Amino acid sequence: MYKNVVDFIQNIYKTEEFLPLHEPRFIGNEKKYVNETIDSTFVSSVGKFVTQFEEMVAEFSGAKYAVATSNGTSALHIGLQLVGVDEKSEVLTQPLTFIATANAISYCGAKPIFIDVDRDTLGLSPSKLKEFLEEETLINDKGECINKLTKKVIKACVPMHTFGHPCKIDEIVEVCDAYNIAVVEDSAESLGSYYKGKHTGTFGKVGVFSFNGNKIITTGGGGMLVTDDEELAKKAKHITTTAKVPHPYEYIHDEIGYNYRLTNLAAALGVAQMENLELFIQKQRELANKYELFFRDTELKFITEPKESQSNYWLNAVVMQDKQQRDEFLKFTNDKGVMTRSIWRLMNKLDMFKDAQTGNLDNAEWLEDRVVNISSSIII
Repeated sequence: MYKNVVDFIQNIYKTEEFLPLHEPRFIGNEKKYVNETIDSTFVSSVGKFVTQFEEMVAEFSGAKYAVATSNGTSALHIGLQLVGVDEKSEVLTQPLTFIATANAISYCGAKPIFIDVDRDTLGLSPSKLKEFLEEETLINDKGECINKLTKKVIKACVPMHTFGHPCKIDEIVEVCDAYNIAVVEDSAESLGSYYKGKHTGTFGKVGVFSFNGNKIITTGGGGMLVTDDEELAKKAKHITTTAKVPHPYEYIHDEIGYNYRLTNLAAALGVAQMENLELFIQKQRELANKYELFFRDTELKFITEPKESQSNYWLNAVVMQDKQQRDEFLKFTNDKGVMTRSIWRLMNKLDMFKDAQTGNLDNAEWLEDRVVNISSSIII
């Protein structure tokens, strides 16, 4: 059966050479815009392509404002700061996620609390979230959500749209609103994904996207913070540009800031990629459809978009029967030059987060043992 999978993937890509998991595609104006940037000499964070890239992402996602950053992790770090996360607070998130989610929480000095995911979305479970908040927290006279165990304020919740598949984000926001918890959407993987007709990243107070080299579009490295709150957008732009106060010649900084702005050089790449985003999404969905049809006749389950969702299918994935089969499949495919990867190790199993508070994580643990990503590069 493993050989049949390898043969099918190699046939799709029409090659027996090494197949990476997800490589970028440059089919448009990338070289033209990058050369234009070089010729202009505006290659750092000042330049027309940065603004244009922000405007394109805002328009595409339906957000009112977008602020470009050096990567998705920095965007998430700033997003958490904007909603008041600090060393005195805690943040609810899922254990089944890329390390950046938990790292950004740590950059703020806050502690993560890991809540289980749903198997159908791979994302944070609103029912498990509600259960945790009902049993483990209380609302004080200031309206703050207090963790009974630690006595700390739970300031934010960071759900993640895993592999581009939207979680039940509207339900999560509803639960969090009842407890005065700000939602910061980790939409790093889901540019081009929609839930109930609305783009991911636009449900919470803040959303973030990533443009790493393996994402559906790339700037080599880069991120974007989106929000409908004008004041938060202004604040984000200010502190990501070292909190520098505008002045003709003096260097004045009015608070601790970060050198997190995206370069004009990278943004030029992003603008060219955005011009082909709809085509990339179409091709990703066509590839996913081929996989879905193929895996119907196997013992493996192909992960499809959740109900009421439209996924960008950034990374395709299958569910194995157990951990043993997962490991056998990983070894066979990689030995044959078809890159596959297991899903992330749960955050609470990593040394730096092993003491973190968790809810019951049965679903996350079940998925950790079984989910494998398969070849997902766009076929043009």
